[in-house]
Formats: sequence, C-alpha cells, structure tokens
Amino acid sequence: MGGVMEEERKKILKEILRQLHAGVPTEQVKERFKQFLEGVSPLEIAKIEQELVSEGISREELQRLCEVHLTIFKEQLEKQRVEVTPTSPIGILLEEHKMLQQITEKLVMLTEKVQRAEIPDSVIEELSQLKHIVDELLEAEKHYLREENALFPVLERHGISEPPAIMWMEHNQLREKKKQLKVLIENFTKMNFSDFKRQLGELAKAVNDMLNRHIYKENNILFPVAQRVVTEQEWVDMMKDFDEIGYCCFTPTRLVAKAVKDVKESAEEKPMLEGVLKFETGTLTNEEVEAILNSLPVDITFVDKDDVVKFFNKAEKRIFVRTKAIIGRKVQLCHPQKSIHVVNRILDAFKKGEKDVAEFWIQKGGRLIHIRYFAVRDKDGKYLGTLEVTQDITDLKKIEGEKRLLDWEG
Repeated sequence: MGGVMEEERKKILKEILRQLHAGVPTEQVKERFKQFLEGVSPLEIAKIEQELVSEGISREELQRLCEVHLTIFKEQLEKQRVEVTPTSPIGILLEEHKMLQQITEKLVMLTEKVQRAEIPDSVIEELSQLKHIVDELLEAEKHYLREENALFPVLERHGISEPPAIMWMEHNQLREKKKQLKVLIENFTKMNFSDFKRQLGELAKAVNDMLNRHIYKENNILFPVAQRVVTEQEWVDMMKDFDEIGYCCFTPTRLVAKAVKDVKESAEEKPMLEGVLKFETGTLTNEEVEAILNSLPVDITFVDKDDVVKFFNKAEKRIFVRTKAIIGRKVQLCHPQKSIHVVNRILDAFKKGEKDVAEFWIQKGGRLIHIRYFAVRDKDGKYLGTLEVTQDITDLKKIEGEKRLLDWEG
C-alpha cells in the first residue's frame, strides 16, 4: 500500500513540475494541490525528490520544485517540526540561520537608506556599515563548510543525497552574489551614484531573498530529515567535525562551549574491526593504506627515530631504486661516504627540533628532481623519524594559467 501511495505522490509532484513549466502561476498550483499529500513528512519529500533526479529531472528544475513544496506544504511542515537541542549540530546551524537573517535585515535597511540619498557624501556612514555587513555575510563561509563537509556526507550515507546537493548548489549561488556585493561596495567611489544605488538595490534584494528561501528549505526539509535519520553516534562525530572546521564570528560562543563539553562527555570509542587502522580523520584497511601510498606521484621513504629505514612505497615510476634489502638498514649506509656528514647534520637538526624541512633539487636524465626531508613528529612534538619525499617536477614547472575540474575531458 505504501508503495502505491508513494507512486501516486511522485505522479502528483511531476504534474506540479509540468504545470510550472507550462507557466501556471504558483498560487494556482498551490490551490489545486493543497488538499493532496496531507501529512507528508520532510523525509518522504526528500526521497521522492531523489527518485525524480534519478529519472532525469535536473537539479535546477528540482530547485524550482522545492519552492513549490514550501508554498504548498508550509503549514504542515511547520506543524511537524522536531524539537532540537540548542547545543546539537542542528541547534547551532539554526541559531546561525537566525543571526544571518538579522544580518540581511540590516543589509536591506541600510540599502533603503542609501536609495533615499541624493548625494554620495551623505551615505559615508551607511557605506561603512555595509562593508561590515558584507564581511559578516562572507564570514558565514564556515557555516556552509560545516554543512557541506560534516552534515551532508552523513545524510548521503543514509541515502539522502539530492536535498544536500541542491542546498550546496544554493550555497554557491549565495557565495557568488555576496562576492558581487563586496566588489560593488569596494568600487563605490569609482561609480556613478545612481548606478551604484540601482546595483546595490538589486544585489541586496537578491541576497536577502535567496538567503531567506534557502534557510526556510533547510530548516523545514533538510534539518528535519537529518533529525530522523542521523544516529546518536553520528551526531557526536559530526560535532567533532564542526569544532575542527570552526565557527562564524556571529556564532554564539555559549552554544559552542556547551556543545564541545557535551561531545567530550558522551563520546564513545567504537570497537575496531581486525585489519582496520583508525586515524583521527578516518579508517582504512591495510590494503587501502598500501594502495594509497603506492598511488602517490612521489617516492617516499621513512627512517625511524634510530635512523633505521622502516618503509618505502612502490610508486609506479620510482625515481631512485629501492629494494627490500634496505629495510632495517641504517640510513647512513644508504648514502655515499662524501654526503654522510650532511645526512647526519640534517637528522641531528630534526632531532633537536631546530629544523623541520631540508630540500634539494638535482638534474637526473634531463629531468628536474626535487628531494625533501621532513621531520615526522607526534602531537606533542616528539621526534618519530624522517620522511624522504622525491618528486619529478619537470612538467610541474611548465604549468601556467588554470585548468579547472570542469575543463577535464578524460
């Protein structure tokens, strides 16, 4: 029965989209469908959106559909709000949303003052405040980074990938508008005042409208979905990620301090599976670690604190030959007699904490080879050994301009 109902809902959502494309006003669409999908949850909406994209609807189209969701389901979505702990990741994001809305309210108010002015000299104070407002809006970057790198991946793990993808798309649209606003205000003195006022009005309205729509979608669809699918341990881990990425200048410090304290008290170590290595930033199997190290486009060799060679990777095109026979050998024996004194000086400087890097470059077979030694230390600064990294940089030195991800043709 559930499957039949979901199929029916998908049909209706597609019909809504079709009518919008045909130019039917949103209000008419709302009137026609407001009795339908009574009690639909944000999670159901997210899942249906997911299927629509897999069936070929673009994210831009889906973004428009989200607007209609909010128009049609506004009342019932608000009725279904889940109670949120203020010091949870969602609680912090919600509080930042309130602060962002206050900031854009000030943006609109200051813009209106500028619009009413006759001459540039009468808005010097407003311009100063607008610069501060734009800086605060740009400071929201850490808010977006926490959503994109801590919240969204967890939702994707639970099969919820389209709503985060749309929100990320909107983050980028907001980023672009905010940058334009910053450039406009910086060029105030170089512009005709009436042109400045017109552009400021357009950009301030765009930022305010986009931000408010975006926040409403996250508060009423994305966050409630997260509340339903994210596990307790995932929230704890997410809070650690939040803390590592950092907060905005307007994030209430009391919330952050309490949240960090709560995480420390509730954190539980998960039992590790055999053959799995746990790192601070994730887990890998032995097989994955070896494959990753061998995939690096550099030769690496690790010498431990006692100057004994412990490891080297098997990069596809090694620059210097390494055999397993050197494992367990003193590093001094791997160098010509004439350079041993330099090797010892480097290791000694690393051990004493006087240096952290030593680098050299040589010509070999017509190629430019960059050789670097790095002191490897633990969190407390204790010397663990030295890592040699060798790289052919001949082709890297020729790189100019840009080649972006979107330029890739395979």
